[in-house]
Amino acid sequence: MSDCIFCQIVAGQLPCHEVYRDDQLLCFMDIAPASNGHCLIIPHEHHDDIFTMSDTLLAEVNQFAGRLAPILKAHCQAEGIGVHQLNGAAAGQTVFHYHMHLIPAFPGQSIQIHGRAQGDSQQLAANAAALREALAAGN
Repeated sequence: MSDCIFCQIVAGQLPCHEVYRDDQLLCFMDIAPASNGHCLIIPHEHHDDIFTMSDTLLAEVNQFAGRLAPILKAHCQAEGIGVHQLNGAAAGQTVFHYHMHLIPAFPGQSIQIHGRAQGDSQQLAANAAALREALAAGN
């Protein structure tokens, strides 16, 4: 979809701090992170929300989230990882291309899904590079 920001990112028309890409999925750093290390996982194929996703594609997103979560937790020295997915404006969805948030969590931190300010580009790039390296190493 030409007006979908995530479809534009998948197509390479807009930049992102890419963590992982395969034939089905793209993972990148959230440009307005709720917490340091906040990642998004999206399918290449456009789906507005979970209601049009195939079971197979949902399983691929979940499998990758399960692979990345412990790496992200260790990289950010987080106490936990929030895994969030919103469907529809009433649920708080703001980009209508299915996506899953992986958000490092720390003691005393309030739980947020959407950040309020753009993240530091150098920090986003450094996080993406470190996570790519850890994924490639099979950690």
